[in-house]
Amino acid sequence: MKDKLLNWLNMVLVADVFLVLFGFGWLAIAAIGDAAGVNLGLDLWHQLWQPLFNPAIGILMGGAILSGIISWVSKKFLSSQ
Repeated sequence: MKDKLLNWLNMVLVADVFLVLFGFGWLAIAAIGDAAGVNLGLDLWHQLWQPLFNPAIGILMGGAILSGIISWVSKKFLSSQ
């Protein structure tokens, strides 16, 4: 059960990392385009910040902490048995 949970959590975190990296890349390109006077979707990125990218970063941090705690607990308590 623990292995299945960790595999699922890791799969979700990998997908979340790619979403966060995509958002960062989009922000960088759109900011450069905005400075050059080309509309590359910076306004749309700002609209998606609260409902999409902000929770994705929070899920990534929370999942990494949860994964570390599960790993620590399993090493501390389950390896001695």
